[in-house]
Amino acid sequence: MKIAIGADHAGFALKEELLTSLQAKGLEVVDYGTHSSESTDYPDYASAVAHAVARGEADRGLLVCSTGVGMSMAANKVEGVRAALAFSADEVELTRRHNDANVLTMGARYNNLQQAEELVDVFLKTPFEGGRHQRRVDKIASLEKSN
Repeated sequence: MKIAIGADHAGFALKEELLTSLQAKGLEVVDYGTHSSESTDYPDYASAVAHAVARGEADRGLLVCSTGVGMSMAANKVEGVRAALAFSADEVELTRRHNDANVLTMGARYNNLQQAEELVDVFLKTPFEGGRHQRRVDKIASLEKSN
């Protein structure tokens, strides 16, 4: 599985820790920045990761900013992306099983490395259930095309 990861300045430190952790587990991770804690604009990184996922260059995406909200809003503007902001493993599991989320956004202000690693682990291991949930995911895609 190939993972795209990105963060703004507020999420930089947690992104760096997650990057190291994921690579230590043998996962292929592409870092879309930022590469320092200097002030940046989160939509730039959300766009880069979301487009990588939408184009199939990455199987899943991870985004970190201060709250996770801005990243989620920006990533969801990209057709084919279903970004979910989650704070608990249960939320992450359900958004994978029911919504086929392909990008996880997290808030560095609310997650330490251990919590973030748990969320990412669930995000990467949980399959989409399909079935009745596929119909709903298809409706999300049709909303994107109606704009």
